[in-house]
Amino acid sequence: MPAGRLASTRAPTQHRSFREVDSLEFVWAFLVGGCLCALAQLVVDLTPLTTAHTMVLFVVLGVTASALGLYDPLVRTAGAGASVPLTGFGNVLVRGVLKEVGKSGAMGLLTGGLTASAAGITSALLVATMAALAFRPRG
Repeated sequence: MPAGRLASTRAPTQHRSFREVDSLEFVWAFLVGGCLCALAQLVVDLTPLTTAHTMVLFVVLGVTASALGLYDPLVRTAGAGASVPLTGFGNVLVRGVLKEVGKSGAMGLLTGGLTASAAGITSALLVATMAALAFRPRG
């Protein structure tokens, strides 16, 4: 199998051992993740949008790209470089909604996104709570 082909044939959520990972996948993860982060920084620096607006913009971009079928191929190619930034959160929301709509119909529109992203949201809340308890928050 040619270099890079292994990464493009697996499902976005399939996990592999370190020995099975193509070294080119690390390069793609670095390049894609770096480009997404650089693009976000340019938006913050060159537009009047606040960081909160930029974060929402990138989640919406991830939702849009995922709904158009463009984001899953990017995740298959770049792995964590595409799934870790906020655009990846938008992708998780869309995949969760599509899965739940298939199972439970229209109710999946309301439950799918939260079901798919519950682990990430819970982790963020727990870490933020521990940080607030361990340090003296201002404001």
